[in-house]
Amino acid sequence: MFDLIIKKGLIVDGKGKKAYHADVGIQGEKIKEIGNLTSSPSRRYIDVKGLTVAPGFIDMHSHSDLGFLAPSFTEPKIRQGITTEVVGNCGMSLAPVEKTKLALLKKYLAPFQGGIAGLPWDWESWGDYLNHLQRRGAAVNVVPLIGQGTIRTAVMGFENRPATSPEMKRMKSLLKEAMEQGAFGLSTGLIYPPGVYTPTTELIELCREVNQEGGLYVSHIRNEGYKLIEAIREVIEIGKEASIPVHISHFKVQGKENWGKTKEALELIEKVRKEGLDITCDQYPYTACSTVLSALLPPWVHQGGVVQLIARLKQPHLRKKIEEEMEANYPGSLKGYSGWHNVLLSYCEKHTHWEGKNIEEAAEEENKSPYELFFDLLIEEEVKTTMIIFAMDKQDIRRILKYPHTMIGTDGLPSKGKPHPRLYGTFPRILSRYVREERIFSLEEAIRKMTALPAGKLNLKGRGLIRKGMYADLVIFSPDKISDQSTYEHPHRYPKGIEYVLVNGGIAVERGNLKKGLFGKVLLHHKNGE
Repeated sequence: MFDLIIKKGLIVDGKGKKAYHADVGIQGEKIKEIGNLTSSPSRRYIDVKGLTVAPGFIDMHSHSDLGFLAPSFTEPKIRQGITTEVVGNCGMSLAPVEKTKLALLKKYLAPFQGGIAGLPWDWESWGDYLNHLQRRGAAVNVVPLIGQGTIRTAVMGFENRPATSPEMKRMKSLLKEAMEQGAFGLSTGLIYPPGVYTPTTELIELCREVNQEGGLYVSHIRNEGYKLIEAIREVIEIGKEASIPVHISHFKVQGKENWGKTKEALELIEKVRKEGLDITCDQYPYTACSTVLSALLPPWVHQGGVVQLIARLKQPHLRKKIEEEMEANYPGSLKGYSGWHNVLLSYCEKHTHWEGKNIEEAAEEENKSPYELFFDLLIEEEVKTTMIIFAMDKQDIRRILKYPHTMIGTDGLPSKGKPHPRLYGTFPRILSRYVREERIFSLEEAIRKMTALPAGKLNLKGRGLIRKGMYADLVIFSPDKISDQSTYEHPHRYPKGIEYVLVNGGIAVERGNLKKGLFGKVLLHHKNGE
């Protein structure tokens, strides 16, 4: 007796195999049988003739860490077919926490959590945090990475210097503990403090610790513009020196003068792959990126944390110095983005009327210069503001997307304002625009990038494929109708064409509507896989 039989679907198995028609029989959390199940008894049947059945999508780059504690913030993910999210990215995990530096960490992470960082934090260790998630339950499966920035904050705060020997020993101890308790690897955000203050040698030493537990290194690299190649070479160096698999987060090239560098970058990546380094990347298919507004500031302004950052912005002579540095095109300068009119405000807790407007428009309304508004806004919003910047080229996006070792990640920041549409539409956008319309690759290849490829990289056992004995993480959609509806002007729109989503055998989306129930699991990594 099956619990559910999905009848007459077009199966895209995740491995890249040509699609075929079959029934899928589910018993409990797993796929029990695939084939002609016409005469098989089941408690429930769903006829999906004309629809495609694929493994649940794996969001390789998510920032839903706190979103799991507020269910409405995970709805945009599950309704686009995502059944597993990788969290703790860009060096930012919610644990471990050092009591004396908790306020520092919370203020820093607040803008990345869309204004929901006021939720109670009742954990300190990595194990406590995972236990909290397991008790609370999750709508989708959770793959946790430990953030290098969080570890460094717990030990050193926001100090702009190399770690001492005792500090290094303490960081390695916290990392080892997290890996033993189930972290899949170490993430870095090397444009953000305190990652930006961290020398390569320190990262190599930490990654050697990760290697002992069979984990991987995931990096928001140090530069995504004019020093892109140098930043990729750093990832390669870390991977080789630590003998560890590496992964580049939200791979992109920013700034018009840098467009086209993806060709050289991908040639370099492929070269070192052939030499034996396991190096991969993920991507979201949009020409705009999104992060915290404060990321535009020079690294030294962040030293000491948010409180000291705000104090610096209140000093006229330091404002002048900051403006001069930003104009001089340091990494992250506006020069590469062609001006303030390409910087949209996406979340402003105290200035919601500016959400969706660019800095130039807001400055004109206030009769201020763009820099003056920029500084004042960071102070008044306590650095919680997020932005969207139009900085990428369509050809670079296509080139990265077509690369066989590119996975898909939303990089969505949960937000109440006007978030980047990638939060709602990343996966459907690829299936509609790049598969159905532009045909840059097949449906089977797109699904492989969304499922089996990331599952293999993460060493997830029993996920990412439609096979007997695998967990029943499934998405059922119309290949002719699936499309993203989220836009920069109206981001809070769910995609069309996704009919059913199953997580561990539980029906989470039925006929396009979200159902009640938390069917996800916190997945724990071990040397031999999850």
